[in-house]
Amino acid sequence: MKPEQIADYMLNQDEFSKWMGIKLITVKENYCLIEMPVRKEMLNGLKTVHGGVTFAFADSALAFSSNNSGDAAVALNCVINFTTAGKEGDIFRAESKLVNETRKTAVYDINITNQEQKLVAKFTGTVYKIGKKVIEL
Repeated sequence: MKPEQIADYMLNQDEFSKWMGIKLITVKENYCLIEMPVRKEMLNGLKTVHGGVTFAFADSALAFSSNNSGDAAVALNCVINFTTAGKEGDIFRAESKLVNETRKTAVYDINITNQEQKLVAKFTGTVYKIGKKVIEL
């Protein structure tokens, strides 16, 4: 299967990513660009985007990029730096790129930007390849 087909398959199984309103924009092997609208129920008590939502959005980008070759991988370690507060009505984009890969692990850099291309968060994720195929799971 092509990377786009695998990512589509994964999104169809992923109720949380669908709840977030994630759309796949561009998918290539070990790469993805996704988009999400920021809704009122994603805000915290300061009326900015809850950090957990931003983290989950980046985590979804990690999943769609690190699994789209067909080999299943799960998050092993993730680090996020928040750089700009998001607000209701923003459109977030996450671009995930492979940085380094070994037989069992891979590291991805993910930048989250808003509709003005302003950096909202920088996320680095390490995945562990579990030795199974995505479609088998």
